[in-house]
Amino acid sequence: MVDDLIIQRRHIAGNDDTVFYDRQLQYFALAKIDKLLRSIGKSLKHFKQLPQPPVDYLHTGTNNLVIDETSYNLSEMEEEFNKLFPNCNPEELQVFNDVVKSVQSKAGGVFFVYGSGECGKTFLWKTIIYKLRSLGLIVLLVASSGIATTLMSSVRTAHSRFKIPIVIDDCSSCAISHDSDIAELIKQTSLIIWDEAPMQHRYAFECLDRSLRDIMRAVDQRRYNMSFGGITVVLGGDFRQILPVITLGSRCDVVSACITNSPLWKHSKILLLHRNMRLNQGRSEEEIRILKNFADWVLKVGNGQIPPPKDVDFKPEEDDILIPPAFCDPELSNSIQNMIKWTYPEFLEKYRFSDYLSERAILTPTNQIVSHLNSLIVDTIPSPEIIYYSVDRAEDFGGTVSELSFAFPLEYLNSISIPGLPPHELKLKEGVAVMLMRNLNQTLGLCNGTRMMVTRCLTQCVECEVICGAFKGIKHYIPRMELQPTDTKLPFKLIRKQMPLQICYSMTINKSQGQSLQRVGLFLPNPIFTHGQFYVAVSRVTSPAGLKVFIDANNGSSTNITKNVVYQEVFYNLLKA
Repeated sequence: MVDDLIIQRRHIAGNDDTVFYDRQLQYFALAKIDKLLRSIGKSLKHFKQLPQPPVDYLHTGTNNLVIDETSYNLSEMEEEFNKLFPNCNPEELQVFNDVVKSVQSKAGGVFFVYGSGECGKTFLWKTIIYKLRSLGLIVLLVASSGIATTLMSSVRTAHSRFKIPIVIDDCSSCAISHDSDIAELIKQTSLIIWDEAPMQHRYAFECLDRSLRDIMRAVDQRRYNMSFGGITVVLGGDFRQILPVITLGSRCDVVSACITNSPLWKHSKILLLHRNMRLNQGRSEEEIRILKNFADWVLKVGNGQIPPPKDVDFKPEEDDILIPPAFCDPELSNSIQNMIKWTYPEFLEKYRFSDYLSERAILTPTNQIVSHLNSLIVDTIPSPEIIYYSVDRAEDFGGTVSELSFAFPLEYLNSISIPGLPPHELKLKEGVAVMLMRNLNQTLGLCNGTRMMVTRCLTQCVECEVICGAFKGIKHYIPRMELQPTDTKLPFKLIRKQMPLQICYSMTINKSQGQSLQRVGLFLPNPIFTHGQFYVAVSRVTSPAGLKVFIDANNGSSTNITKNVVYQEVFYNLLKA
């Protein structure tokens, strides 16, 4: 960093012989670090263990967060809006008019845009954003999952943007002080759009509402009594998809964690999007008919409207459904090899092509099956295998150090496998598809769920290329870093220093939410176990030809009957609204 700063400073001074003292270079480097931290709402003052440079070296009078959200070219924003707005259908126009009217009148309000995939929510977000930014207004776009943030630029996860705690309860508040840069940004914000809202725990929305009321009270005392401090908030998503994940939670726990059971819901205005925009993309009548039938079947799956199968040799259970022959043929051998071959045809010839990797995946319910399938696929790649070992340690143990070493030896720590934590032995090859497991830098597309391809295996890090989303083609170096699970039943805090990567030829259904794929092999050796999992899996594909379901019966043979779990009570408050 210092070498780069010397070149930059000499270029600014116009003298290649300019000499800098070591203390000057240290201050320049610290000032650069402070600027990077301010871009994500922090600063050097949050890290007291670092030296603090003189104020003259810092840009303390500037708020980079506000500058980033107000530095758009207004004419370009208006030009983009003029391209999108004429293509809005009547449903989208109603949402657009209601939201823009609320923002311009400064009346505030909460809107929920409810629609399935391909109903134009992303298109609608862009239209609203371009319109308001062309007027010089600040719009914050956030999402509940990391992968959803990669679909558009300038998107952040809600937790990182608003400092929402990871472990949250009904009294939590955002870690935002009144004199911080993020607080100043919020005071100037006109609209907040929160995508994939149904998958977030209702406590997160209540936490943000509590904090925004407190912050906006400094602008106008009356705003303390308004939802989200009087800022217009648009929530979007599909309640047919997976709901908030509650560890070891019952059906009652999952439903009660949904936003429809929050006190904020009674203040929300529900806006529906029904029209499938994929049917209007210049297709033949036969293609439109096939796509419409597939879309109708997917919606019936999501709504739980497919009855149990009839004329079978056994008594079907309540959640059992029959998969159409076009997607599942029980007469064919339901082997793992056949599934991999169907999902990844000509794999050895195309495994280094980013488009080939980004448009397909094997989906399955559990992490254990995912790991097994990924290992089988990686073993077929002819590149040399490099193994990266983690460095594990335990902290916050009630006993002494000797008791910790005796009760939990290093071999035991290395053997621990927890969802969301990379393995002790990370086996990689050049050309392998991997997924990032942590948010590293969302402004560069490095989010939890970003899919990448390994291009070089180095000693201390791995070079990876993003293969999907708005940042496709950009290369990054992924180093080892200290990671720890956010919620665990272990009697100590496990800290694992490892690269936050996992192989992703196969992924869990939960992890696939928010992604769009050309070809999906749905592998169900065990049935799905919670609301919306089957719907999410079958709705990831853009056409019916790209879906194939492989189901194992209890006796190990192939079958075309599986479970589709739908919690009908989730829709009650939605229908009443």
